[in-house]
Amino acid sequence: MSRARDLADLGGSADAGGLTGRNLIINGAFQVWQRATAATAVGGSEVVNTADRWTFWESTDGAFTTEQSTDVPSGQGFAYSLKAACTSADTSLAAGQFSLIGHKIEAQNLSHLNYGTSSAKTMTLSFWVKSNKTGTYCFSIEKHDETDYILIKEFSVSSADTWEKKTLTITPDSNIKASAGAITNDNGLGLRLLWALALGTTYNSGSDDGTWTDSTLFGTTNQVNWMDSDSNEFYITGVQLEVGSTATPFEHESYDATIQKCYRYYFKLFPALSQANYLGTCYVKNSTQSRVVVDFPVPLRTKPTAIEQTGTANDYATFVAGTQTTCTAVPTYTNYGSANSQIAQFTSSGLTNGHAGDGRATDADGFLAWSAEL
Repeated sequence: MSRARDLADLGGSADAGGLTGRNLIINGAFQVWQRATAATAVGGSEVVNTADRWTFWESTDGAFTTEQSTDVPSGQGFAYSLKAACTSADTSLAAGQFSLIGHKIEAQNLSHLNYGTSSAKTMTLSFWVKSNKTGTYCFSIEKHDETDYILIKEFSVSSADTWEKKTLTITPDSNIKASAGAITNDNGLGLRLLWALALGTTYNSGSDDGTWTDSTLFGTTNQVNWMDSDSNEFYITGVQLEVGSTATPFEHESYDATIQKCYRYYFKLFPALSQANYLGTCYVKNSTQSRVVVDFPVPLRTKPTAIEQTGTANDYATFVAGTQTTCTAVPTYTNYGSANSQIAQFTSSGLTNGHAGDGRATDADGFLAWSAEL
C-alpha cells in the first residue's frame, strides 16, 4: 500500500512538470548572493544589488533596503530569505510612485508553456512571505514579445510577523492563447514577475479577474502602502513557478546547481587570496598594458559590455617574469572576448612586450565581474 502511494506521488509530480527542473525561478531559495549580503539601498530605477536574479525598483519619497536574512519558515529546509526594510517612510504616495521586487525569466526557458497557442499551459506560483504590515499585496506577471500582457493577482499577509505560504494560479486566457500571446524562443526577456510593496494610483487600478491586459498596471487599489512606516519589513523565500495547477513541494537544489545558473547572468571573480590572488592569465601588450584573460564557468547570456570592480588601483597587480607590479589604474573593459570569456586591461609600468604572467588582486577589495542580466 505504501509503495502504491509512493508511486502515485511520483506520478503526480511528473504530471506537474517533472521531478527535477520544475522551478522556473532561479535562486528562489535565495542561496546565491554574489553582489552583497548586507543591507543595500534600492535606487530610483531598476537595480540588481543583492540576491542574484532578483531586481528592485523604488520611486517613492521614502527609501528601502534589501539584504540577506536567516529568518526563514520553520521546518521547510530554507537557509535564507530576502529581507526588505523600509528606512524612510512615505505616507502619501504620488500617482506615479511605486516600490517593487522583481524576477526575470529568459524567454527560451519558456517554450514549453506553449504561449501563443490554444494549448497554453497553466502555471502555479508558490512562495513564503512574512511582514509586520498586514493587508492585501499584489503580484503581477508580465509577458513580453509580440503584445506585452500583464496579469494581476492579489494575496494577503494575514498575520503580522508570521511566515505564511501563498499559492497563486496563473491561467492563460484568450489573449495568451492567441498569436499575440507568444513568447519568442530567444535569449531575451520572456516573463517578469513583480511583488508590489507600494503603488501610486497610476499603477494600482487593475483588477484581479484572471484577465491578461496590455496595460502598465501592477496591482489593484487594495494594495497596501508598505512604505508608510520606517519600521516595516518584508521577507520572502521559497519562490517556485511551475507548470500545472497544483503547487508541489519546493524544489531544493544544491548551491552549486543554483550558482551555475546564476553565472549565466552575472559572474563575479573573487581573488583566491590563498592562491597568490590569481584572477587570470595575462599577456603583455606594451610597457604599461597587459591583457588578463578570464574564462567564464558557463557561457553568459550575451557578451557583456562592461566590467565591474571595486577598490583602487593599489588593489590590483600584474605578476610577470617573477615580479609583481602594482597597477596604476583599476582594470578596464576591452571589447575583446565573447559570452564565453573576456579580456580585462591592467595598467602598470616597466613591463616587457610579449611576456606572459597573471593578473592579481592584492587584497579582498579587488575583484572582477561581468553582467549579462536581462
